[in-house]
Amino acid sequence: MLGLGLGWVAVRAVRLDTTSPDRLVLEFRLAQFSALLLVLAAGVYIGFGIAHENTSGTGLDVALAIGFFVVASAVMTWEPSMALTVLALAWVGHSFVDLAHILNLLPTSIVPVWYPRACAIYNIGIASICYWPILRR
Repeated sequence: MLGLGLGWVAVRAVRLDTTSPDRLVLEFRLAQFSALLLVLAAGVYIGFGIAHENTSGTGLDVALAIGFFVVASAVMTWEPSMALTVLALAWVGHSFVDLAHILNLLPTSIVPVWYPRACAIYNIGIASICYWPILRR
């Protein structure tokens, strides 16, 4: 549902003229909402790490999640086109973290079997939504 809400904001932004102040406001809101959603998605891995604290490699998961927190915090004050570009890259990066769980580069036992694949697909979709208004300039 959160992804659909993000998509709705992106659709509304893309429909407006690129010189419209309303588009700039919608792009700013899109960046803010996407950053908050990134914090939520990264927080899930912190939760998995805390629940499986004795599993080797969970510290790296938590460190990566904190990196996504830092990115999300930083982009909240940036100009929307730069923020959306960085957020799109961050979402792609988060999908690589999910793929690292599938490839056993990060611990696989801390997440449900279905979660990394579903999350990676979702992350690429959100990255596309974030970058769509930038492509339509």
